[in-house]
Amino acid sequence: MSEMAAVQWRIVLDEAHRALRTAVEGVPADAWDRPTPCDRWTVTQVLQHATGDQLAFAAAIVGGPGPAEDPFAPSGRIEGDKMVDLRAALDASARAWASVADDNPQVPTPLPQGKLPAHVGAVACALDAAVHAWDIATATGQPSPLGDDLTRPLLVVARQIVEPLRNYGAYAPAITTGPEADEASVLLAYLGRDPQWSAGKR
Repeated sequence: MSEMAAVQWRIVLDEAHRALRTAVEGVPADAWDRPTPCDRWTVTQVLQHATGDQLAFAAAIVGGPGPAEDPFAPSGRIEGDKMVDLRAALDASARAWASVADDNPQVPTPLPQGKLPAHVGAVACALDAAVHAWDIATATGQPSPLGDDLTRPLLVVARQIVEPLRNYGAYAPAITTGPEADEASVLLAYLGRDPQWSAGKR
């Protein structure tokens, strides 16, 4: 792996973490129970799932506590400040990845694939954060966080890791896009999300 690739995965992870934090900070007070592109999940449940996933990555790398509840069966109930657990999870994830050498070929992950090269595992972690940031932003009327610079590396890694994950229900079947689709739409459709999702289209 080139030095540039190593720098890139750290930038991608940082940007994805920032996107998730920003999307959650931008949720209106009355919007936590709104539906999202994650079928049957509210904004709060997506937040809980995304928080749990970041803790799971951190725990796989350095040990420590994992998610407090099943990320795939989030309760939809958070008492008090809804940012507290997310901040802690993002900090734990960032610290864990900071401990990983750029060229480590065998980094533990919570994914069914197990150990992955650092640049693949870190961008897989970023993919999770960024797509859930999109879910929350879309459900609450915020701008999409999926700019081209973030989307491109996410799409590269998504095509490497997602197919086995569909068997576990982590992603829905891919949706076909037309030739005019932009990169963010291609990524979302590949992950089984409707790039044009709205609450009224459910």
